[in-house]
Amino acid sequence: MRLFVAIAMPDAVRTSLEMLKSGVPGARWSPRENMHLTLRFIGEVDGRDAREIDEALAGISAPSLTLTLKGTGHFGGNNPSALWAGVEASDALLRLQRKIESALQRIGLPAEQRKFKPHVTLAYLRGAPLGKVMEFLSGHGLYQSAPFPVNDFTLYESTLTPNGSLYVPMQSYPLA
Repeated sequence: MRLFVAIAMPDAVRTSLEMLKSGVPGARWSPRENMHLTLRFIGEVDGRDAREIDEALAGISAPSLTLTLKGTGHFGGNNPSALWAGVEASDALLRLQRKIESALQRIGLPAEQRKFKPHVTLAYLRGAPLGKVMEFLSGHGLYQSAPFPVNDFTLYESTLTPNGSLYVPMQSYPLA
């Protein structure tokens, strides 16, 4: 099974993100139900490893927090591969992410090699004209969600399908 740890977006935030989804040819927009903020991609594991991951995540103690999505951006430089909504700087979010990373390393998972860049993926791009991507970014660069509480984080299973990924929540872990 293919796993990742994330914060699900509340309905009001998903609704505000839905309003951004247009104007970029070649964009495969993320379905509303897939909108999340990845804290740690884990990848393929077997059932025994999944149980160890669940136990490690259940042992994390962290306070609830408040987040705000702010701004938009893209990955891929001059050949854009994804559009995203950013997250306003949050020390509490960074501490939570580090606790998750540390807990997973303690059970033997390799360290995440990519720097944590909190975001919510809006679309994956294939052959999107750079000019249209830049128009999207300039038109939505001032995007900001209402602040929202985060009272838990979730372990998800990701299944790749011909129509994109299907994300199934496996277990949620409360924040104090």
